[in-house]
Amino acid sequence: MKRHGNLWPNIIDFENLLLAARKAEKGKRFRENVLDFNFHLEQELIQLHSELTTKTYQPGAYKTFKIIDPKPRIISAAPYRDRVVHHALCQVICPLFEHSFITDSYANRVGFGTHKALGKFIKFSRSSRYVLQCDIRKYFPSIDLEILKALIHRKIKCQDTLWLIDAVIDGSNQQETVLNYFPGDTLITPAMRRRGLPIGNLTSQFFSNVYLNGFDHFIKEELHAKRYVRYVDDFALFSDDKAFLQDARQQIEDYLATLRLKIHPIKSQLFETKVGATFLGFRVLPDRIRVCSSNLKRGRRRIKELKLAYQRQTIPLEQVQQSLQSWFAHLNHGDTWQLQKKILSTLPFAAQLDL
Repeated sequence: MKRHGNLWPNIIDFENLLLAARKAEKGKRFRENVLDFNFHLEQELIQLHSELTTKTYQPGAYKTFKIIDPKPRIISAAPYRDRVVHHALCQVICPLFEHSFITDSYANRVGFGTHKALGKFIKFSRSSRYVLQCDIRKYFPSIDLEILKALIHRKIKCQDTLWLIDAVIDGSNQQETVLNYFPGDTLITPAMRRRGLPIGNLTSQFFSNVYLNGFDHFIKEELHAKRYVRYVDDFALFSDDKAFLQDARQQIEDYLATLRLKIHPIKSQLFETKVGATFLGFRVLPDRIRVCSSNLKRGRRRIKELKLAYQRQTIPLEQVQQSLQSWFAHLNHGDTWQLQKKILSTLPFAAQLDL
């Protein structure tokens, strides 16, 4: 495997930092912290460049909050200046790893994404008799930071870049406690190993793909699974051979143990595709695709909020239309024409919308 060096000049280059700031502000331009940073943009970037050059840069403290979407999760928000650094780093190192990622891994990659993953899942589901569908138990809180660093070091040899990567990883805040024991562990081993990446960081999303890249290749090259799809910590193998999938499950558990990960004992199941499988908010059946009730509930709640905001004149009709177009585009991946008609019928201003 080729290891890459001399990356640091590209990372701390002022143009790279400026581009990182432009990317970091997308969708957040009018937040107070972003406005303040942009008001002093040149000074802020010069300061970041200086701190990175002299290696005095230190990540700031995270702000955390809990969401239920659809399951309880802790979201960590890094200070905005740190998010600019994350973008500057990823702009240089992501392409070095991207060509090694398999085409069946869809999360957090340009040109891939949720809808393409769903399309592949539907195709495999309707052309296979069985599916082994798995969920990695508490994936982000379980990522072992020393293992992650070792995987990154195999690809990057630039010491300055590794210093920044280590600073970002070591600067992660405390995540949910996960006690997983593996062969050879003592009673205190889990407590001695630092684990967990903050959900919400651009770097965490990228590192999560790096962490499972070897696993993806194991599935394709060692197990020879022809029909496989992964989106973050959800993955599925399809086959007409039930015995193949039964044997694959044990080998998958053994491989994941080398990464100190476990699959969810209840959510990970082998079953016939004809009974239907749930993936990325949709229920995939042989003859139709339904929206999961949890996904529909969140959407209806969002529409209720939009309707109320429009009635109070706190948002324009154009913004309501953009939000509805986005959600309807998502719904279009299922058999939802009647559902969309029903939703529109509840909006008193539906006739004014161009949908």
